[in-house]
Amino acid sequence: MKKIILILLTAAMIMVVFILNNTIAEQDKPIYVALNGNDHNDGSKSKPFRTLEKAAEEATAGTTVFIREGTYNEKLAVKHSGTKSKPIIFKAYKKEKVVLSGEHLKGVEGDTSLVTINNKNYVTISGLTIQDLSTKLTDETVMGIYVTGSSSHIVLENNHVKRIETYAKDGNGHGIAVYGSGPMKDINIVNNTVEDLKLGSSESLVLNGNIDGFKVENNIVRRSDNIGIDLIGYEGVSNNKSVDYVRNGAVKNNKVYEISSYGNPAYGEDYSADGIYVDGGKKITIEKNTVYQCDIGIEATSEHAGKYAEKININNNTIYNNFYTGISIGGYDKDRGGTLNSTISQNIIYRNDTKGLDGGQILLQHDTKNNVIERNILTAGPSRIFIANYFKSNKNTKLQKNIFHKENKKTGIWVWKDEEYTSFAKFKNASKSDRKSSYLDPKYENANHDEFKLKKNSPAKKIVE
Repeated sequence: MKKIILILLTAAMIMVVFILNNTIAEQDKPIYVALNGNDHNDGSKSKPFRTLEKAAEEATAGTTVFIREGTYNEKLAVKHSGTKSKPIIFKAYKKEKVVLSGEHLKGVEGDTSLVTINNKNYVTISGLTIQDLSTKLTDETVMGIYVTGSSSHIVLENNHVKRIETYAKDGNGHGIAVYGSGPMKDINIVNNTVEDLKLGSSESLVLNGNIDGFKVENNIVRRSDNIGIDLIGYEGVSNNKSVDYVRNGAVKNNKVYEISSYGNPAYGEDYSADGIYVDGGKKITIEKNTVYQCDIGIEATSEHAGKYAEKININNNTIYNNFYTGISIGGYDKDRGGTLNSTISQNIIYRNDTKGLDGGQILLQHDTKNNVIERNILTAGPSRIFIANYFKSNKNTKLQKNIFHKENKKTGIWVWKDEEYTSFAKFKNASKSDRKSSYLDPKYENANHDEFKLKKNSPAKKIVE
């Protein structure tokens, strides 16, 4: 009798394992979408679905949706969440060119996006071209990719977002927008190209609200008429005001260029667009980025009085030929917030202020406290201004081991607490710069071709490296 029971139990266990394995295999089967498909098909490679909507409805945890080449004149709204071990992935099949186009979408008030992830977790969007969404409506915000709610563990990779445009004078548009109205974490935006946008008052690539933990790495952001990469707090996006700011993340190895608000209807003739901007974020590292031909290279502050960009580390970036200034901290007037406990270190800051707007290479504005500026190499260029500090609300700023590039026997200019100095010795004394700060030629190998490697015999090496 015992033998019979044992045999029956073994058979039952084998049947359970068989059913589970088949269920898992069924769940993990990829789904295919193609322009020659049909939503009444089974979604297999030989019988693909026709629409992204149908694929999104069918894609559950562990599903990869392969999208075949062609132009899809529809939106993709993710319907389900994945899990840590079984994410949901939407991707172009074998690097085929897959285009999501908004060209035929009619403008309606509210948020309009070609890809939407709302309150979903463990989702990846990969290898898609997202383009041609525009509006003339003031009350419509157009976006290429929109992540919102309490979405977490999101990967946006290898996508190309272009020609997202608002033509309304007071309009808004984003290439990629992540808005944490609820808690978000583990947001990953990597290896994307975001370009040729008309943004109104908004940004090319933005994280805003309650986002704790992110990386924005190896992206190209270019040729747009407002801010390139923006990390924002205190705008009322989060349902919880105490955590309404972006924090604990990195902006690394991005290339940002040709970003200017000049001619944007929302800004007129102002040169006020940042390549990379922290507006009220905390504990953020900005490193190894290249930023050029923007209005402002990199800026960290808060636009809200009494609030701060705090513990921002701006390190090892190459910032050159920007129109107004290279790096800026502090509020642009006394009604703004400021910058606290942050570091600007080991950056190449080369010939910014190309429009002669008196922003110099580093601009210190209102309400800056306990910040460190160290081991940077600053080249003033034709404006001759190294540091521009027209506010007296600068407290406890440490300047140490910085190199100020002495070019062609031309006199440099330093402005410190609204006093102008043409003597480096007097500036050092006024700013309490350390004795290792120097006014000399760092000897770049080929700076005229935007290559900033130091020569072997550079006197700057032992100071800044």
